Order: sequence, then C-alpha cells, then structure tokens
Amino acid sequence: MKKLTLLVFLLSMTTLVFGQEFTENTKIVTTSGIGLGSVIAVVASWDRNKSILWAILHGILSWFYVIYFAFTR
Repeated sequence: MKKLTLLVFLLSMTTLVFGQEFTENTKIVTTSGIGLGSVIAVVASWDRNKSILWAILHGILSWFYVIYFAFTR
C-alpha cells in the first residue's frame, strides 16, 4: 500500500513539474558562451604551440582543430 501511495504521489508531482504547455507562440532562446570544442582546441593549441594568437585562431575553428590535432598527433 505504501509503494502504491508513493507511486501515485510521484506521478502527480511529475505531472505538475513537467506538465508545461507549449503553444505555437512560445519562443525558446538559447544563448551560449564558449563551447567545449573551443576550450579543447585552445588547450591543445597552447600545449603544442605556446602561442596566444594560434590559440585564439584554433579556438575559433574549435572542433575542426580538435579533429586535426587528434589525427596529426
């Protein structure tokens, strides 16, 4: 009986928490800062070149440089 009561309670709570209604007029705006690829590229570039300018350039290229670094290492 306790398990059934707990299950009903948890299901009702998830309905309250996740039961948001999205309409056609809802706009979701996502902003992001520095991505994971940029951070990995900057660290890899600094480890290889010890140059801030190269690190900035590779941070802009992000995942492209990470893949290049992985293949040429």
